[in-house]
Amino acid sequence: MGDYTTTKTLRRISLSYNNADSHASALRLVLALFPNWEHESGEIEFIRFKDGITNTLLKAIKRRPGYSEEEIDNEAVLLRAYGTGTEVLIDRERESASHFLLAQHNLASPLLARFQNGLMYKFIRGRVCQSQDLTQESIWKGVARRLGEWHAILPVRPAETTTSLGIEAVGLEYLVSVGSPKIPLDRINAITPNKPTPNIWTVIQKWIFALPVRTEVELERKYRLQQELERTVAELGNNPGLGKDGIVVGHCDLLSGNVIVLPSQPTAEDTVATVSFIDYEYTTPCPAAFDIANHFAEWGGFDCDYSVLPTRSTRRAFLQEYLLSYYQHLDRASNGSMPKTKTTQLSLDGSDLNEKIDSLMAEVDRFRGIPGLYWGIWALIQATISQIDFDYAAYAPIRLQEYWDWRAATGEGVGPGEREQRLAQD
Repeated sequence: MGDYTTTKTLRRISLSYNNADSHASALRLVLALFPNWEHESGEIEFIRFKDGITNTLLKAIKRRPGYSEEEIDNEAVLLRAYGTGTEVLIDRERESASHFLLAQHNLASPLLARFQNGLMYKFIRGRVCQSQDLTQESIWKGVARRLGEWHAILPVRPAETTTSLGIEAVGLEYLVSVGSPKIPLDRINAITPNKPTPNIWTVIQKWIFALPVRTEVELERKYRLQQELERTVAELGNNPGLGKDGIVVGHCDLLSGNVIVLPSQPTAEDTVATVSFIDYEYTTPCPAAFDIANHFAEWGGFDCDYSVLPTRSTRRAFLQEYLLSYYQHLDRASNGSMPKTKTTQLSLDGSDLNEKIDSLMAEVDRFRGIPGLYWGIWALIQATISQIDFDYAAYAPIRLQEYWDWRAATGEGVGPGEREQRLAQD
């Protein structure tokens, strides 16, 4: 996705962040980026954010005498250090390329530098959402608008396709392997032959390969998850949808902590919050329905509170807002700036809008169980590598059960469990 060559101009700092020596190592990194800060008036301070469960995120500020908080924030920088072992889960080169691409489209703050185990980028002034914020209409409408803009204007990277390998080429030797061997890309990409890669399915395939096999139980689980991935790709991997060949550039981790409410002045005509998205570790091409279904799942937060998930009527209203934004920005991306009223009339008049909402509602509903599979496998790996204080081992079966409950539904029916029942409510 995007032009990988642009990252070659990014400054690289040959230092690393050390959580055991947080202040000193962070200070060295910031002074390498802004050497003038060492001698200018004002203390350098670090503020630790605790919303994520994968990385360490610090905000570095220069508290210059006489500066307002807004002025201080305008030159603040975020320092994000990768979690231990997360290279098994995340392609860091791709993350940097994603950030560059988003910044080019004014969808991300400028990326300032890479260091040995992380990134530094400009701070976005705003309020980080909590999970309960996502249920507020002014915010979920803002998320819908921003997500529609993402999906409409971000170009999917030119295809890297696998034409000679089918799923039989995945290779059982990689399922029984112990540890996390480096898997050849053709083995990973074989899950979606003739599709642009990487994509959401090849990401899941990579994660399954990375699952440890230390016991017979773990081996059996790995085989079963592989079978479920193949089954899911056969059912959903070639569905038509928004974007080129049913694929858009998805955020794929749109939890509350990655939604920033920007300072704005709502008008009497429009009280919708203006939001921005941060953290692009998992950004990858995917069906739009997956990205949306995944966001809906995040309304429950890390506690998986299913009682607050959006009902059918709320999801429909979200999708209406999303589609209006999507087609507005799609037209602008194709034809240059176009007034919103004209775009809306051209693309989404009357029954046409309702038909598009109906279609996307059905597609998102078909994907409602996939986030559980995605994050369940992710958590199984995190449970073996992460040093962050979060119970991944307990989280994994909760998320995987969401997938199994969805699978237990017959046809267009509703599966067992509180989550399925909540999502079926009008």
